[in-house]
Amino acid sequence: MNGLVSAVGPLVASIPSPSQHTWYLGPFPLRAYALAILAGIAVAVWLTRKRWAERGGDPDDVLEIAFWAVPFGIVGGRLYHVISTPDPYWGPDGDPLKALRIWDGGLGIWGAIALGAVGAYIGCRRQKVSFAAFADALAPGLLLAQAIGRLGNWFNQELFGGPTTLPWGLQISDQYLPAGYESGTLFHPTFLYELLWNVAAAFLLIYLDRRFRLGHGRVFWLYVLFYTLGRVWIEMLRIDTAELVLGLRLNVWTSILVGVGALIAFIVIGRRYPGREETVSLDAAEPEQAGAGRPDPGH
Repeated sequence: MNGLVSAVGPLVASIPSPSQHTWYLGPFPLRAYALAILAGIAVAVWLTRKRWAERGGDPDDVLEIAFWAVPFGIVGGRLYHVISTPDPYWGPDGDPLKALRIWDGGLGIWGAIALGAVGAYIGCRRQKVSFAAFADALAPGLLLAQAIGRLGNWFNQELFGGPTTLPWGLQISDQYLPAGYESGTLFHPTFLYELLWNVAAAFLLIYLDRRFRLGHGRVFWLYVLFYTLGRVWIEMLRIDTAELVLGLRLNVWTSILVGVGALIAFIVIGRRYPGREETVSLDAAEPEQAGAGRPDPGH
């Protein structure tokens, strides 16, 4: 028994980082970061199709809307990352061309959500469906996509937290160690913290949505609130380069402000529109809204 404990002990004392993040099929590279993003998108589309059908929508709408939302989201995520972390690209030793190397990592969630929402809105208008209803259907899948995407950070050995002696400390290869840290130092696995937080929040969203029949965008605003609550404390553990504002990382301030806005939006919408939409189709909703102000011909 003592031999078993001594053999297992070192394995659970830390989390190893993958030794490789890129594989080659002939001349074609397969990068873990890109594969994680693609896997996350696939899971989000699968779950959103199911949830959209439950709301009365056509599952094929999701693919059409994703055609617009995904590229917009990737561009927005990269722009936000480059703007909020400019030193590797525009600093004294920076390389502007690295801003195009998206496969090396670096997608800012707030830029991805902002421009992704623009793309989704365009897609919803083209499909003539409610943007708010679609956002509600999408929200849990979005959290799962973000969770899976964090595995790319693990493979790239990036965006980890400060040093730790906890038994789940993350091993980092010497070539990826930040300056000033000795070989063998363990770090907080912030990729894992965010992965677990997002998965738990996704299941909580699904439960609350079914329990209270939320609609009119309230599931989406709950998603924003839950995500920002986790992002604040996880972001404060990280030690990668970031812009500081009043002593705090820019993403911490962004999470606080966006989270407060999401809470306000959730409350205001809930008071105006309790319950869920009767239809997700704009064609079905417009005649109903147009007739709301007409006098009853029987009076």
